[in-house]
Amino acid sequence: MSKRRDFIKKFTAGTAGLALGGVAYGLPAKNYARIIGANDRLNIAVIGLGGRGVLYDKAISLKENNVNLIYLCDVMKSQREKALAAYAKLIDNKPVLENDIRKVVSDPKLDVILNATPDHWHTPGACMAMAAGKHVYVEKPCSHNPNEAERLVACTKKYNKVVQMGNQYRSVPHFMEIVTEIHNGVIGKAFKATTFLSSPRKSIPVAVKAPVPEGLDWDLFQGPAPRTDYVNQIWDYIWHWYGWNYGTAEIMNNGIHEMDIARWALQVEYPEHVDVEAEKRYFVDDGWTMYDTMDATFKFPDKKIIKWDGKSRNAYNTYGSYRGVIIYGSEGTVYVDPFGYKLYNREGSMLREKKRESETEDGTIAHISNFFNAIRGKEKLNSPIEIGAVSNMLANYANIAYRIGKPFEVDPETGRIFDREAMKLWSRDYEPGWEPVL
Repeated sequence: MSKRRDFIKKFTAGTAGLALGGVAYGLPAKNYARIIGANDRLNIAVIGLGGRGVLYDKAISLKENNVNLIYLCDVMKSQREKALAAYAKLIDNKPVLENDIRKVVSDPKLDVILNATPDHWHTPGACMAMAAGKHVYVEKPCSHNPNEAERLVACTKKYNKVVQMGNQYRSVPHFMEIVTEIHNGVIGKAFKATTFLSSPRKSIPVAVKAPVPEGLDWDLFQGPAPRTDYVNQIWDYIWHWYGWNYGTAEIMNNGIHEMDIARWALQVEYPEHVDVEAEKRYFVDDGWTMYDTMDATFKFPDKKIIKWDGKSRNAYNTYGSYRGVIIYGSEGTVYVDPFGYKLYNREGSMLREKKRESETEDGTIAHISNFFNAIRGKEKLNSPIEIGAVSNMLANYANIAYRIGKPFEVDPETGRIFDREAMKLWSRDYEPGWEPVL
């Protein structure tokens, strides 16, 4: 057994129960279990109704998915109301509107949550739901920090629940097709992948203390994070860029998608070495408190490399598209992005091009449908959380390297960092009483 697998096994075996927000969940999973048959209807809840949470509507409305949306949950009243109006266009029933995730997951009728909350709520919310007997679809990043990634995997094993991260490219046909071909040697030995994003994000205001907006449960928004004063419109997406309490920067907001494909194509897990150059380069006096430009390099065993070129506030398409992955092999190259792929030989001539099957679908419908079918035992998960968590970890490493200002070595078997200063950021500070304790 590898060191990594042995660690996970011991970690999981030692778990005793989860306590979050003053509520303990330590009973055996069988006490919460409801046996789900292949044709049973799933009762589901969407938690977090901002950008991603309202994009599940088509998957939920598909008759073949046979689900019943019984809760829409968000800490902001206006978000709940907007989401209800959006979902009403595609579903017949009227879900209950709720602001508190704890009330939602305590409902014994509920089978599944789709967790699209802010990043700092992803692992705590997922583990809380699993402890209450629910299956979980959790958006990327699946964890705020490396420790949470370990806990998420451990909870999945402990409670024997189906958990999938929102790395939906894993369910897009052209990604699946070309990665399979790469594994079969279409470009020889794949040894390097360059991943990239170019985005036109704008200036944001400097954080200033402000009254809590009407309808917002600010305490629940903060949840596991240490308590602070409310500033500006932080609840409305810009929490991403106002420090590390809630956000995880661009590499975890977006880069996980591309690095997940790169890792899949190269068939690598944890790196041996991580090096980062990152800085705030644009609107230097605005409220953005972390880097907006990053070049990261991950070196793996067998001399394989993944590079990340992330530009949060410069929309110049360096590689011909605003996001994608270039995979280099000994006999050729693959360029793949959300819109399709191109296959080149070693001389640089294009051998084949394929465009994605749908002009509008980014894989979300297929990925969530796969998740529902896996719960019923009809399909295998396209990306079990153990896979998503490793890709998530690459982004965690990059953020840690940026925050300590130096590269570091990683144990490729366990994923643990050798640098003591870096390991201080393996976890985070939690609001007392809200720690996700296993």
